[in-house]
Amino acid sequence: MERLARDLDLLIQLHEQVLAESGEQGLADPLRDHFGGRSETLDDLVADAGPEEVAAMARALTVRLHLTNLVAERHRARSLRAGDGEYGDSLEAGDIAATVASVGGAAAEHLPLLRLHPVLTAHPTEARRRAVASALHRIAEQLDRHVDTGSGAAEKAFARRRMLEDIDILHRTSTLRTTRPEPLDEVRTVLAIFETTLFRAVPRFQRTVELALRQLGEPAGEEPLPALLRYGSWVGGDRDGNPHVTAAVTRQTVEAQAAVALHALRVNVERVARTLTMDERSTPASAALRTALDYDAVAMPDVFARIVKDSPGEPHRQKLLVAAHRLAATADGVAGRGYGGAHELIADLELVRRSLLEAGDRRAAGGELMHLLWMVETFGFHLAELEVRQHSAVHRRALVELLGQLRDADVQIAGMSLEDPVTAASDVRILDWLAVHGWPAPVHAHDPSTQEVLDTLRVMAWLQERWGITCCGTYIVSFSQSAGDLAAVRALARLAVGDRPLRLDVVPLFETGDDLQRACQTLQAWLLLGSTQAWLRPRDRRVEIMLGYSDSAKDVGPAAATLILHRAQQDLVAWAERHNLQLTLFHGRGGSMGRGGGPLQRAITAQPTGSVAGRFKVTEQGEVIHARYADVRIAQQHLERMASAVLQADSPEVTAARDAAAERYAPLAERLEETSRAAYRALMDTDGIADVLAVASPLDALGDLRLGSRPARRGGGSGRTLSDLRAIPWVFAWSMTRLNLPGWYGLGAALAAETDREALRAAYREWPVFSALVDVAEMSLAKSEERLAAQFLDLADRPDIAERILAELRLAREQTLDVLGQERLLERKPHLRTAVELRRPSVDALSRLQLRCLRMLHTIDAGEEAEEGHPWHRPLLLTINGMAAGLQNTG
Repeated sequence: MERLARDLDLLIQLHEQVLAESGEQGLADPLRDHFGGRSETLDDLVADAGPEEVAAMARALTVRLHLTNLVAERHRARSLRAGDGEYGDSLEAGDIAATVASVGGAAAEHLPLLRLHPVLTAHPTEARRRAVASALHRIAEQLDRHVDTGSGAAEKAFARRRMLEDIDILHRTSTLRTTRPEPLDEVRTVLAIFETTLFRAVPRFQRTVELALRQLGEPAGEEPLPALLRYGSWVGGDRDGNPHVTAAVTRQTVEAQAAVALHALRVNVERVARTLTMDERSTPASAALRTALDYDAVAMPDVFARIVKDSPGEPHRQKLLVAAHRLAATADGVAGRGYGGAHELIADLELVRRSLLEAGDRRAAGGELMHLLWMVETFGFHLAELEVRQHSAVHRRALVELLGQLRDADVQIAGMSLEDPVTAASDVRILDWLAVHGWPAPVHAHDPSTQEVLDTLRVMAWLQERWGITCCGTYIVSFSQSAGDLAAVRALARLAVGDRPLRLDVVPLFETGDDLQRACQTLQAWLLLGSTQAWLRPRDRRVEIMLGYSDSAKDVGPAAATLILHRAQQDLVAWAERHNLQLTLFHGRGGSMGRGGGPLQRAITAQPTGSVAGRFKVTEQGEVIHARYADVRIAQQHLERMASAVLQADSPEVTAARDAAAERYAPLAERLEETSRAAYRALMDTDGIADVLAVASPLDALGDLRLGSRPARRGGGSGRTLSDLRAIPWVFAWSMTRLNLPGWYGLGAALAAETDREALRAAYREWPVFSALVDVAEMSLAKSEERLAAQFLDLADRPDIAERILAELRLAREQTLDVLGQERLLERKPHLRTAVELRRPSVDALSRLQLRCLRMLHTIDAGEEAEEGHPWHRPLLLTINGMAAGLQNTG
């Protein structure tokens, strides 16, 4: 940590120099006093500050937080590259080699069968602009150069000058977006992650797993390790509550993804081709490769002639150069020369690899050429499967319109009346019949929303024709509450595409506490449908079910949601086993503590037995994407941790201990769920709680940050109700109040009700789901600040609710520490504690500034809205942006 402090001091000195050079020395001095523990100067300055002064302080503090985050990220990346063990021992850090060694022979059996499926989403929790991210990237490069032990005085001076210049640019760059990003802007942001990080991190991850197996004593053999990863994306496909995501956007998204994938593959194929210069005497081509080259000479004589001229006597290189040309033709849509799909490129690369093996060149066969194969198997020609998501209510509205036309035409379906289209739109028998047999009479969409639903299904079929069936075939139904909600999609698809081929995997998303508890009942009714059975047959009875962490926690509270989700997974595993189904659970986790956030490795190993089974699919959202994928080595470690956790989750030792603990603590789970849920719902059902959040936080201003293309409220509503408020702004707003309420409320009451304290401590040691729950609460509480939170709550002028919340905060802190057996929060998590404490002075100062802004905005006459033109509006947005950078898991 000494090196981290030294690097941070350097950047802070440079930032203070920038402040002085820009005429803001008067700001630099009180900030220095504040960080030195003398906050009175800053408090006095804030108390009398005008909007411009607040804006200037907020900008300076935000820059400081960005620099702090940068230093922490570079320190971690350097530590991982050095392998110095600073971030825990090998098993704790998720080192795949250590995990394989601990699991033993079972690893060789299970690892090649692993399927890890991260899904990137555009949930608006990343408050940084790309311009800010670019400046930070340049500063990071120069910081690495400055701390490099091989850099001399001149090199360090050059790096220092560049850092000073870019910190100056960062300080003068607005952190606020002037326009709301459109869906395709979000697509480009995610594509950059693949281009800058994942194309390199994925092969490195695969290689690390392969080496771990070899160290276990597994023979290399001729069959390589298959690709363990598949990426998915919701960016450009998630239209739940986002009217800006249309069928046209979905089509453009897949085309943009394909362009990036094909370009990357072509560049890498050419790169590897340049290295395979072995001649045919030392490394003769196999008969199969020679036959393939003879065919290429006829199929593309002009191109092949140039290749042979430039690479005479180098058959392996020639084949790869042919592949590069065909990739370019695929991207350009040149008929007759492009690939028909990624499987054809894989076949060509396998041909070269096997030829090298036959010639005795095992090294080249398993080197960079293998990296290429892993890239193609992982990313295909479409980069990541684009998943479509829509709310079940949208489908019902579309069906009401369409079935109303059948009623008007006096059409019956399987002898059933359509007299009431609203009832018919939810009748699973009617929907299943339509899905199996088709629509009995022509109907047409008149409502734009209905047209959009049908166009989305049509564009999915078109994309599959163009880029293959894996590019866009998963359709997630938000708020799935009945079998009819799932059958509705197939009924609409039958109308949209008729008998045209369409791979359509309808995935239910269970989100609320009640929906999770009824999930098996819903699925049982769905399983019996003719349309479901017809879909299952060619899919080897593979079923995917998505679990919503965000809305369940918002509905019943964090502790009850965790336990309900755990029990729901147990029930779903048993249901799948009864019906001989191969189940994949898709975890819709957010980045914040109130939305399923927290250490992913602990969360995976805490899953019920049978719920992982070598398959793990999870959303990666908002700022979490940057935290896990901004650096190649950090990305590689994240993937290793995920693989390690999935491997450990199915190991006999972990399984036995987890099952025994689950049985032993089942009564405790029931009591904790009931008590925490009652405490949480008592607060949520209190009259005026929505108004308290709206007044005590900058909730109403979050939409003006223009973080993402999707509205903050469902249906675009503006009323202060909890039901139409999305989980993301719900969590974001509570984090601004320094309460982080969605991460802990209700847990204190539940723990306090337990009289056997030693049993609770034993449960923390032995029961993974409980320890994960307590750890999340500990982190949420560590980022809370009671004194500042009380000032935010005072703004709402509801002392009854304020005291209730603060009392539960104190109780939750007390009970959590008691269970942990600690004197202070994060006592046994030094890296997390350091991360929080490093940022606390800046975040506390921003909280004071935000309070100043809110108080001034609340002085506006009753009924007058705080429009964007109000002088205190922009400073408020700057404080929100800065605090998001400091808190790091706001959504």
